[in-house]
Amino acid sequence: MKVKVNKNAAKALKKVLEGEEAQGKLFRIYVTNIHGDHAHYDLMLDTPTEKDEVVKSDKDIDFIVEKGEEFLENIWIQLFHFPKEEWMITNPTKGVHHHH
Repeated sequence: MKVKVNKNAAKALKKVLEGEEAQGKLFRIYVTNIHGDHAHYDLMLDTPTEKDEVVKSDKDIDFIVEKGEEFLENIWIQLFHFPKEEWMITNPTKGVHHHH
């Protein structure tokens, strides 16, 4: 399992993790919908269970992912500020796009 995060997303996610509501929690990456060969993703604050794996991203942020879920293998989380603020969670190996 690998998770990549762009610089803008890392800054925004770390800020949320510093907040009081995030104490003792990590971001969970999860599949909201699967359509054949692609999926849609989202993030939420959560705590890991025995069915999960904690994965450190390339920007030193830990994420919770469900063990063995093929759609969570190579996640890329991006935040863009131009032309408008927009989150994108993708799995390039699955040709998947989700705008958060």
